Amino acid sequence: MIRLRGHLVCVTSEEAAAVQQHVALHTQLSRAEPGCLSFEVTPTDDPMVWEVMETFRTQDDFNAHQARTRASRWFEATRGILRDFRVEDLRD
Repeated sequence: MIRLRGHLVCVTSEEAAAVQQHVALHTQLSRAEPGCLSFEVTPTDDPMVWEVMETFRTQDDFNAHQARTRASRWFEATRGILRDFRVEDLRD
């Protein structure tokens, strides 16, 4: 399994609004992808920071998710937002 954990860190209210506007569809599409075991983008106590946690069955599934995301409206709207992510391979 591949797990990504971290944060989206918005610097402006416009960035935070872009996350709020696009996160529901991005989450829905991500959860529907083959190999997606879990996918969450949730607000924190800080309205400018969102926690991101996602798990995919295989590296190939994760790579396909990354490719789809980079071609999405989500990425177009949020590409400038700081992503502080760590990716872990959870194989036994």
